[in-house]
Amino acid sequence: MTKSRFNSLEFILGAGLLLVICGVVLSSGWVFPNVGKIDLMARLVAPFTRADHILGTDPLGRDVLARVAAGGWISLQVGFVSVLGSVVVGVAMGLIAGYYRGFWDMLVMRFADVQLALPFILLAITFIAIIGGSLTNTIILLIVSQWVQYARLVRAQVLALREREFVLSARAIGVKNRHIILRHILPNLLGPVIVLMTLNVANNILLESSLTFLGLGVDPTIPSWGGMLADGRTYLQTAWWVSVFPGLAILLTVLGLNLLGDWLRDTLDPTGRTNR
Repeated sequence: MTKSRFNSLEFILGAGLLLVICGVVLSSGWVFPNVGKIDLMARLVAPFTRADHILGTDPLGRDVLARVAAGGWISLQVGFVSVLGSVVVGVAMGLIAGYYRGFWDMLVMRFADVQLALPFILLAITFIAIIGGSLTNTIILLIVSQWVQYARLVRAQVLALREREFVLSARAIGVKNRHIILRHILPNLLGPVIVLMTLNVANNILLESSLTFLGLGVDPTIPSWGGMLADGRTYLQTAWWVSVFPGLAILLTVLGLNLLGDWLRDTLDPTGRTNR
């Protein structure tokens, strides 16, 4: 017999990790109201030695647990908002290119080819140098750099779907192209898009952390996981917890998203399922 898809170990672990992390992040404003409080008398307190600083403190005496919880809001916001923006732009471009073909297909795909030829780090440095680094600009950068993935995926799906019988029948009875795209084609290609979205949220969290670590991401005065890693890299030998705990938060979040993405891939693709 086939096991219920919700009993999958990937779903249980992935959803469980995300629920815990999102719960901690969303409640951080109430649980840790003084996340930026500086206490120089409690500098570099080791973890699990004081009840008021369970995960220790950083070089300025700020609570590491509070900063990890608050920093998660920045990382998750960048991950989810940038992916949603990339989906909106990429799916629209892919639908236009794949359905109408001709000039629009050539224009969108050639533009996509040019962008894919640019290394991400070069694009990031140029982009940040021109408009500056901030939370909003980081999200825009990720949208600009990743819409191409969705456009190419959607275009390939549309090229196959536009020749299917239900689309040809709708076109034969005079259904407008807009209705064919929105009501017949778009619902049939959401599965692969949703899977790619899940995996890209994890990827964008890593990219935001990397950019912030390099000084190209969000404002360093705003707590984020990447910024905490950058702040603690000079204390690895004397205060390892300053970097380890935000790094562990990134690890668990990305692991949860990847497990959920694998589960969605198997669930939405019947040909990829196996009987257990």
